[in-house]
Amino acid sequence: MELQLTKDFRISAGGAPYVIAEIGANHNGDLNLAKEMVAAAKACGAHAAKFQSWTPESLISESEYQSNQVYTDSPKKHFGSLRSMVEKYYLTEDQHRELKAYCDTIGIDFCSSPFSREEVDLLADLGVEFFKIASMDINNLDLLGYAASFQKPIILSTGMATLGEIETAIETIRAQGNDRIIPLHCISIYPPEYADINLNNIPTLQQAFGYPVGFSDHTIGFSVPLAAVALGACVIEKHFTTDKDLPGWDHEISADPEEMRIICAESRNIALSLGSHRRTVSPAEEQKKLKFRRSVVARHALEAGHVLTADDLAFKRPATGIPPNEAKYLIGRTLKQALDGDAILSWQDLV
Repeated sequence: MELQLTKDFRISAGGAPYVIAEIGANHNGDLNLAKEMVAAAKACGAHAAKFQSWTPESLISESEYQSNQVYTDSPKKHFGSLRSMVEKYYLTEDQHRELKAYCDTIGIDFCSSPFSREEVDLLADLGVEFFKIASMDINNLDLLGYAASFQKPIILSTGMATLGEIETAIETIRAQGNDRIIPLHCISIYPPEYADINLNNIPTLQQAFGYPVGFSDHTIGFSVPLAAVALGACVIEKHFTTDKDLPGWDHEISADPEEMRIICAESRNIALSLGSHRRTVSPAEEQKKLKFRRSVVARHALEAGHVLTADDLAFKRPATGIPPNEAKYLIGRTLKQALDGDAILSWQDLV
């Protein structure tokens, strides 16, 4: 199945992937750093720079704030209370508009995950070409249905979800008359164990639901998202930062510019290399046959009138004469003319 994701990009299973640089909250509340990351994502070849559209009120309850007053696990990853981090890292409406305008200016798609109806409205008003729904909201059917009602493509992360929950989410979107859905295989662990990633879920989801499927990656490095492309992933979403050493939630597990450049360039090469299931020999390979394959040659000098035996024949490059698999038709035939040793035999040499 093919699907027009944006005005400039059409996706299909096994086609060149649409690469989303997930900046998320890696801007650390600094709009200049956010723009620096957008520009870096564009330079790497990413198609989209993605953010997260939550506010201190739209995602986390007061009881959760009260339960997370202090973090002791990693001073680099966390500071203060949960509320203080959320208030520092969320993007205001004005910042959304400024980042969208900046993306438009430099020529990279702007996208974001909404976490409430109001944030869906904001993103729709900004003119995003699709909505990206986070894994946590796969069972938030009200949000799914509301986003789907705008008739824009829905990219749906499926971390933590059973096949049944994915089916319910997809049916919720389809119930709005919206059939433009791209499920993303995802493991909502940062980073996950390799044994838990199960990339073979990508073709499983393709077969189960009939939609092109992508991959939202939380591993460190670039090998796993590239392997996902080899399995047909049509969208790659990868956390992105300009510096893994920056303080904040996701910098450590994010791709830096060098890794993102590899993902963008090599994923295109992999998709091109997948090609067809039909066995073909390219024109370039046809020409290569002449150099690489062999012909029947005289093992030693032979006189005119000699009757050929298997001991008279050898097989050497190039493939401009009689191919080795036709040597059996030469046995017992008489030479019309003498041949030097190593001479390439032709049918015209025979009586």
